[in-house]
Amino acid sequence: MKDKQSDRLSGGDRGMTSPHVFVFLEIFACEGGIQSYVKDVLHAYREAVAIEGFSKRAEVFLLRDPRDCHNPFDPLKHPGVPDVFSFRYLKSPFPWWGRVRLGWALFVRLLRERPEWLVCGHIKLAPLVEVLCKFLNIPYTVMTYGKEVWEPLPYQYRSALRHAESIWTISRYSRDRACRSNRLDPERFRMLPCSVDGETFYQTSKPQHLIERYGLKGSRVLMTVARLWSGDIYKGVDVTLRALPRILEVFPEVKYLAIGRGDDKPRLERLAEELGVADRVVFAGFVPTEELPDHYRVADAYIMPSQEGFGIVYLEAMATGLPVLSGDDDGSADPLQDGKLGWRVPHRDPEAVAKACIEILKGGDRRCDGEWLRQETLAHFSRPALAQQLQNLMQERQEH
Repeated sequence: MKDKQSDRLSGGDRGMTSPHVFVFLEIFACEGGIQSYVKDVLHAYREAVAIEGFSKRAEVFLLRDPRDCHNPFDPLKHPGVPDVFSFRYLKSPFPWWGRVRLGWALFVRLLRERPEWLVCGHIKLAPLVEVLCKFLNIPYTVMTYGKEVWEPLPYQYRSALRHAESIWTISRYSRDRACRSNRLDPERFRMLPCSVDGETFYQTSKPQHLIERYGLKGSRVLMTVARLWSGDIYKGVDVTLRALPRILEVFPEVKYLAIGRGDDKPRLERLAEELGVADRVVFAGFVPTEELPDHYRVADAYIMPSQEGFGIVYLEAMATGLPVLSGDDDGSADPLQDGKLGWRVPHRDPEAVAKACIEILKGGDRRCDGEWLRQETLAHFSRPALAQQLQNLMQERQEH
């Protein structure tokens, strides 16, 4: 009885139909690239509903987020926010029971209301969505992000993607890898890229308290924000460390600020010692989201020779006016506009990284012009730009 009451209070039964339904694993209980992207999509949807002809409500099913999570979109938790979404929290102490609850709650809602469209927020939920939507003849879209669809998938996941009305993805690279690995039709894909909040990430003077905290006075600062997990060495922190000796020959005042935590940190610290650059490297550890903008502002360049599905961090850096370096065979081609806005190098090549960093620190290239970088970035990847792209996708499916 308590669960049913809580579901109603979460917004599931307020006497208002929801023509659109979203289903996600989790958004608010943890932080990560996918969670950040989903929040941006929800922001964009909220903007799009103000446009004539669009649904005014959507119901959101959450498998792993608890009811007491901080959800800034929930009007029952924050009465001042626009009343666009209603939320159903299905988290259970037992994962299998949470999935049963999600399946049943979703089936009942789809059967009763027959919404016009469902958006599945993760490939792991797609087989369930396919079964329910095919049975009830409801069109659905699957959102994909990055490496979760880059390798060959089991049959049930491929089937869910092939029967989707459309597949949203964040970059051309992610689309192409998913198609190659799972024999998908690229015509079914639609681009819905990541975005950056230009009111949070912007240029200003270097924060002195961080210069003092990290001992950066008089230094030229190269920075990376990345998980330091042994399973994520593709982020390229070790490659940047190997590039440092060559960079220091030209710019001895350089320091490298690596932000992030994980089990690979001891290996990276040993590598810095072996390379003789430990005194030029600062492992800052975990930095709360609200402190990240100031950390970008303390840097002179953002360096991450990685292999990303997209790379929100590049947008954050460029919106802050920082020149950026990325890998040359990944989704960063989209935020860097195929090299127009930054340096793209082979992601495991320390010599190429060193050469590009030296070019960046010398300046003179338009890609080092902070005001221009910010302008170009926000023109294509601001939150209003994402809302416009989502509006276009919704209009497209209405017309068809």
